[in-house]
Amino acid sequence: MSASAVARNYAATLFELAARDGSEAEYGRLIEEIGDLYTNVPAFQRFLEVPAVSLFEKKEAIKAALAGRAPDLFVRFLMVVLDRHRQRALPGVARAYRDILDARAGRVRASVTLPFEADDRVRSEVVAALQRRYEREVVPEFHVDPNILGGVIIRVGDELLDASLRRQLERMRRELY
Repeated sequence: MSASAVARNYAATLFELAARDGSEAEYGRLIEEIGDLYTNVPAFQRFLEVPAVSLFEKKEAIKAALAGRAPDLFVRFLMVVLDRHRQRALPGVARAYRDILDARAGRVRASVTLPFEADDRVRSEVVAALQRRYEREVVPEFHVDPNILGGVIIRVGDELLDASLRRQLERMRRELY
């Protein structure tokens, strides 16, 4: 089974657990924190991965760190992840869980790349255009890449809208030669 399929399965299970008591947003925040820790804190990742630390010690440390901060059901979910040695999937689980929350809320996420830092006017125009196109709330993530020269590159899910000047120049070059 692919890593993304594993992450989606775990995220769906976590969402079902969260829905039992209406804690979907809270579980989303928690799994996002855990996924970010795993991705951005090498010491945490090593702690979860190194065989020299027993599974019992890992589980006890996680339980202690989350005591009073996370629902018992969430902590038990993490214990199952550790039992099955799926800790590497945590960042993917966080992304897949966020996708489930977005789908349920009728949102889409858009990665918007411009050759310059977008001001508030540009941001609002881009978001308004995307909301008209997708007919739902858009959560944008703006990036700067001076290599695109001009225009914009937008990714929404699997769809890529490349209206960059660089892409247009490449297309013209291919057509001319």
